Amino acid sequence: MQIEASLWNASWATDGGRMQISLSYAPFEARYRGFDVARCSVDKSSDMNQCYASHYWWNEVKKFRVKEMELSFTQGRWRYEQWGGFDPLSSNNAKPPGVELWAVFDVPQSLVDVYWRNLTHTLSGLFCASINFLESSTTYSAPELTFKPSFGNLRYGTLPREAVCTENLTPWLKLLPCRDKAGLSALMDRPSIYRGFYHSQRLRLTSSESGSDEVDSGIGLEQTLTVVLQPSSWRTGKTYSVETNIQPSWSISSIFGRNIPGKCVIAKSSNVYLHLDNGLVGELKNLERENAKYVANTFESEGFQSNHAFKISVTPDKVFEEVDYLHGKSTSVIYGFSVEKYSDSQPFDLGLTWKIPVVWSCQQAPLHASRFLMGSGNERGAIAISLESTESSEGLPTSHIIDGRCELRVDIFQVVPWYIKVYFHTLQVFVDKQPRAMADVVDKIRVSPSKDKVSPGVMEMILKLPCGSKSAAFSLEFDKGFLHIDEYPPDANQGFDIPSALISFPSFNARMNFSEDEFLNNSPILSKFQETSPVLSYTEVLLIPLTTPDFSMPYNVITITCTVFALYFGSLLNVLRRRVDEEERILRSRAGRKAGWISQLLSRLSAKLRGRPQEQPTSSLPYSFISFRLVLKILLVASIAVTWQYYFG
Repeated sequence: MQIEASLWNASWATDGGRMQISLSYAPFEARYRGFDVARCSVDKSSDMNQCYASHYWWNEVKKFRVKEMELSFTQGRWRYEQWGGFDPLSSNNAKPPGVELWAVFDVPQSLVDVYWRNLTHTLSGLFCASINFLESSTTYSAPELTFKPSFGNLRYGTLPREAVCTENLTPWLKLLPCRDKAGLSALMDRPSIYRGFYHSQRLRLTSSESGSDEVDSGIGLEQTLTVVLQPSSWRTGKTYSVETNIQPSWSISSIFGRNIPGKCVIAKSSNVYLHLDNGLVGELKNLERENAKYVANTFESEGFQSNHAFKISVTPDKVFEEVDYLHGKSTSVIYGFSVEKYSDSQPFDLGLTWKIPVVWSCQQAPLHASRFLMGSGNERGAIAISLESTESSEGLPTSHIIDGRCELRVDIFQVVPWYIKVYFHTLQVFVDKQPRAMADVVDKIRVSPSKDKVSPGVMEMILKLPCGSKSAAFSLEFDKGFLHIDEYPPDANQGFDIPSALISFPSFNARMNFSEDEFLNNSPILSKFQETSPVLSYTEVLLIPLTTPDFSMPYNVITITCTVFALYFGSLLNVLRRRVDEEERILRSRAGRKAGWISQLLSRLSAKLRGRPQEQPTSSLPYSFISFRLVLKILLVASIAVTWQYYFG
C-alpha cells in the first residue's frame, strides 16, 4: 500500500473590495494493489485503522463493481466571475450546491440501476447524508453526450437542497492517513471551514483490473477539500479599509487559527503549494516595468522571499513557472514548501505580506454561463441559458477551424424534475441577440422526455458557436405539473429546485504546462494540474414555485369531525344513562325550594293540629310530560345519527 499526503493550494481573487482565499486541499491519494487484510497485522509501520479502512473500500469496489465514482458535498456557489473558472483548481473542484454523485459500473446495462441503488444506500450510511434519496428513478439520469464515453453504464444524480455540516466532514476526515490529528489535515478546524463563503469536499475513486488473478488490480482514492475563506485581520478591518479593492496580508494561523505541526508520520510526502494566478503575475510585471527602480526580475530565485510587491514569511523549496501558456501571455507561478522539516516546536506558518496595493482579476472560462426563469404564474414558464463572452473586445476566443470556419464547441447537460413538463420542440436559439435556426448552431441534441413519477427530463446539446460571437442564449418553455399531497416536502411553499446545468468547453483544456522536472512526476497535485481536461462550469440552481394545496385543510376537517362526534356521543350517553326517578326527585326538590316560607309554616301547623306527618310538595310537572321529554330527546339523537350516516356515510 502506497500513501501520499499532499497538498494545499492557495490563490486570491477580489470581490467587491473583499478578499477570498481559495484553498484546494487534496490530502490523500492512495493506491492499493493486490490488497490482503493479513498485511495489516504484518506491516507494523502502517496504521491499523487506515489499513482496515482501505480493505473496506477495496471490498466495496469489488462488491458494487464500481469502475469510477465521484461524490461531492458543497455549501455555497462558486463565483466564476470573481474566483476564476479556467485553471484546473476552479474548473475541476468547483461543484454545484448540495450533493453530486456519478458513477460508472462494470456490469451489464440491465444491472446498472440495481448496483446504483445499492451504492447510494451504502454511501448514505458512510457519510451520514440523504444520498439514499438518489435511489429513486426520478432523481438520476444516464447522460451519453456530455460525459466521456461509458457505454450506458454511467449514472448521474444530484440533491441541490442537501445541507452540508460536520456530520459529512467527519467521515471524510476518517479516510485520511492521520485523520485530523496530524499533518496538513490538522488545519481542518470546523468553525474556520464552515464560516467561509464556499466549501466543497470531494471524493473520487477509480479502479483498474489488468490481470485475471487481480494481482495488478487496484483502486485509487483521491480526496479534495476546496474552501474560500477570509483572513481574520480582514474581517476585523485592521489591515485595509473595506472600501478599497485590494488584497490584505494573511497567514495560515490568521485563516485557520492554528499552524501545521509537521507531516503525518505514515505519509510519503506532505507539501504546501502557493499559486500566483497569471493575472497577478502579469500585473506585478507591469508594475515592475513602470517602476524603473526595481530592475531585477521579480521571479528570479534570489527574490522569491522578498520583492517590491510582497513578502513571503517562509523561503520556498521549489518554484515552478508555466511555459508557453496561452501563446505568450502571462504565466502563473507556483511556490512549493515541504512540511517534513517542521515539528511541534517549530510549526509551519506560511504568510504573505503586501507592500503595495495590487488589483487583478482571475482568468475566467471562455463563456460566462448563467440560467434564469421567465414567465409568471403557477401554470407555465420558460428556462433560459445565457452565455456571455468573457473577452468583451475580441469576442469569443479562437477555438479551432472546421471546414474553413472558426467554431467554438459548447456542451450543455441539463436535468429537470418530472413535474416540470418541458416542451423541447419550443427550443429557441439566439446568437448576438438575433434569432438563429437550430440547425445552424446545434450540432447534436439528445432529449429524454420526463415520465410522470418515473424519470426526469434530460437534454444534452453539442453547440457550434461562431468565434466572433459576443453572446448566445437558449430558451425552453414548460408547464408546471401537480403533485399528490404526500409528495410535497415539509417546506413546499419555499419552492422546488431544478439542479444546476453543466456547461463544458471541450475545445479548451484546464491544465498547466511546466518544464520537465523529476519532482513534478512525484507530486500528485502537480501531475493532476498537467492532465488534459475540459473546462467545466455549473449554472445556478433554479427555485421554481408550484401550486400547493392548503395544508391546513386536513386539520380543519379533523377538528370539525371530532367536534361533531363529541356532541353526538355525549348527548347519546347522557340520555341513556339518566334515570327517571332521579329526575323526578330533582324536580320535587326544585319545586320545594320555589315554595314560600309562609306556606311551609302553615303546612307544618296544620299537620300538628291534625296529628299527621307533613307531606312533601309534589312536582308541578306530570309524569306524562317527563316521559314525553325523554322520548323527544331519543328521537332527536336518532334523527341526527341517521342524517349523519346518510350524508357522510
